[in-house]
Amino acid sequence: MIRISFNHDWTVGKKSGFFSEMTSTPVQPKPVTLPHDEMIERKRQKPDDGSDAGKHLNAVGYFPEGEYDYKKTFFVPAEYKEKRVTIEFEGVYANAMVYVNGDFAGQCPNGYTNFYIKADRFLKYGEDNEIKVVAMNYKDSRWYTGAGIYRNTKLIVGDLVHIALDGLKVSTPDITSDRAAIAVVTVIENEGIHTRTVNVQTEIVDADGKIVASDVVPITLFAGESATLRQRVYVRSPKLWSVEQPNLYTCSTRLVADQEQIDEETTAFGIRSLSIDPDKGLSINGEVVKLRGACIHHDNGIIGAATIDRAEERRVEILKEAGFNALRSAHNPISKAMLDACDRLGMLVMDESYDMWTSTKTDYDYALHFPLWWEKDIEAMVNKNYNHPSVIMYSIGNEIPETGRAIDSVWGRKLAEKVRSLDNTRYVTNSINFMVAIMDEFKKMRQSGGAQGKDEGINTMMNNMKDIMAMITASDLATAKTTESFAYVDIAAYNYADARYLKDKELFPNRIIVGGETYASSIDKNWKLVKENSHLIGDFTWTGWDYLGEAGIGKVTYDSGEFAGGVFGAYPWLAAWVGDIDITGYRRPVSYYREIVFGLRKEPYIAVQRPEYYDKQAILSMWSWSDSVSSWSWNGYEDKPIKVEVYADAEEVELLVNGSSVGRAAVGEENRFKAEFDTVYKAGEVVAVAYAKGEEIGRMTLRSATGDVELKVEADRAEITASDSDLSFVTIRLVDEHGHVYNTADRKVAVQVDGPGVLQGFGSANPKSEENFFDSERTTFDGRALAVIRPTGAGLITVTVSAEGCASQSTQIQAILNDK
Repeated sequence: MIRISFNHDWTVGKKSGFFSEMTSTPVQPKPVTLPHDEMIERKRQKPDDGSDAGKHLNAVGYFPEGEYDYKKTFFVPAEYKEKRVTIEFEGVYANAMVYVNGDFAGQCPNGYTNFYIKADRFLKYGEDNEIKVVAMNYKDSRWYTGAGIYRNTKLIVGDLVHIALDGLKVSTPDITSDRAAIAVVTVIENEGIHTRTVNVQTEIVDADGKIVASDVVPITLFAGESATLRQRVYVRSPKLWSVEQPNLYTCSTRLVADQEQIDEETTAFGIRSLSIDPDKGLSINGEVVKLRGACIHHDNGIIGAATIDRAEERRVEILKEAGFNALRSAHNPISKAMLDACDRLGMLVMDESYDMWTSTKTDYDYALHFPLWWEKDIEAMVNKNYNHPSVIMYSIGNEIPETGRAIDSVWGRKLAEKVRSLDNTRYVTNSINFMVAIMDEFKKMRQSGGAQGKDEGINTMMNNMKDIMAMITASDLATAKTTESFAYVDIAAYNYADARYLKDKELFPNRIIVGGETYASSIDKNWKLVKENSHLIGDFTWTGWDYLGEAGIGKVTYDSGEFAGGVFGAYPWLAAWVGDIDITGYRRPVSYYREIVFGLRKEPYIAVQRPEYYDKQAILSMWSWSDSVSSWSWNGYEDKPIKVEVYADAEEVELLVNGSSVGRAAVGEENRFKAEFDTVYKAGEVVAVAYAKGEEIGRMTLRSATGDVELKVEADRAEITASDSDLSFVTIRLVDEHGHVYNTADRKVAVQVDGPGVLQGFGSANPKSEENFFDSERTTFDGRALAVIRPTGAGLITVTVSAEGCASQSTQIQAILNDK
């Protein structure tokens, strides 16, 4: 089939009803290129009071929800009358209703599910046609979702005899060092009125373009029927796919009739094996692998939920550079673009299906649709993942209350068996929070004890109960309530339940466990357990990348009143502020601490707590890291006390300020890889030196920014493709002449784009800014900002940045046509 981007020439406007179109003046819609997030382009709402509406808005970052009409006019050639025309939507948030030429053509309530609209019966051939997609979201999520057609769309055109949509599946069931068996399953459909016999030609091509295996088989297809063909070919001396060496092959399957090719499908795949057992844990290609995992939400920070291919690829690049080797798509299926990037770059994936089954967590969430649509959702998720070697397990849910109820837990069995019926090459897990699983009993205990029946939400409850949560999690009641649900899956994902890791090794000797969601502050303790216990296969931190919504759950405050209303931050908080990496892609101190704990970084790392709060007591949530910045530029705080953190995998670290020793402190595993020093800030340099057995094994230096503040503007790539799938990320920093960042000189900066490009998004990592991501002027945060440029055609794009007190700076990006 021919696949054509369907992303261009759309408009979006407010949803119009049947009667409103006749009685009111229509508002002119605006032109957009998909993927597009309409929610990020709306001004945020400041709640008037502590109403229920305000409580929900903090979950979505105070971005307003709404209802939208997306429309597009497209020409359908007359020759398509003898073809099959399908429109693919990789994701519409949410409750999508699709109309072609005014007629209802299909729907998909799940905002994260890939779906197809078979358009033939609605089309006018040789004429223009109109498609309208209605997207609606309202009180349906615990985090920022975005709104609209936020993932890619494609127009798919094929002959009457064709390979079915998602009809080419490749697996590698038998691998040895000298050959690999490649099982190719092809589903072929005959939508014509005659019986047809075609030849199915399958080729396996390596990364160098060489055909390494092939097969040709004839198949006869009756009119109006489909047939499944199974081929088995062999690749000699296979190059295996792994995190370290993500070798990919291509499978091309063609249908040929009367020496004419009538259809072709191509997919990348990898040759790799998976196995698990409690004695070795997880093995890939026979090698034990421990999962250094990151939970991630689906939004792309300052461009919102728009799932533009390059943004997804960049996230994987940065996460891998930070030491992660696995991602968990919390709490919905991952995008196709990110899967492609994980395959190419070598990143393992736990793809997650749901945050709820039949019990709602917000007023109008997907539990209202789950009972009728779950099978279609699971089919779509498995079809999307099947050929991707990066995917190693499916999660059937996140913190589902039904997992602790005997009757409702049967849904877990249905989901797990549905996944296995579609894909028996990977493992099934369920991310269970023991507190959530026993919530019904816990509520009864609280009520009988006279506690108020206040609906505070799971995040707030967990934070407020941190002292007793481990005890409850490890209780016999928690054991009894979850045993059946864990019995349905291959791998038990424990959310915030490290207190059970060793206990359950004895209670359930056949259970293989992964930390499905854990606190960043516990990574050193958890990773020690992972390394020392084969039944523990890894740890997934909450979170690898900061995200919009669940505003402020990782905040550090110096006023206890800020937690009075719960763990969320009041307006203008917009980001969770929990990621190792902030919403612009910049690594925070916790990221380097984790890298040291993983054993991947040998040099020490310096983080400095903000000196304005030196005399105040920091109040952290369970998801917080210290309020620290890796900087020695604190203008205005000369000769004032300051606290310095040093992370290192060493016996000792020494801190020096301008050559004078502040002192030495023990670090290493027994000291949680961390030391703190109290000193006085003096401009110049601060140095951390790590020692083992009295010998220096590494050092890090931070220098103060001095002199004039200058703008530093750098694009991540000087050359991009002129397509709707590419972006340029332009980093803006306030620096001195030597490139040292002025993190205390924040100011407004303005961006101007000239040439064939637009400003897709502009912002900083500030988790509580009142500025908008769609404006061309923003204030830096800790001396940094990020502008995202999207090409509109081929040519030279010039990005000019200006700021008060600084000379303007420009960078140029060449957008080139891609002939592929």
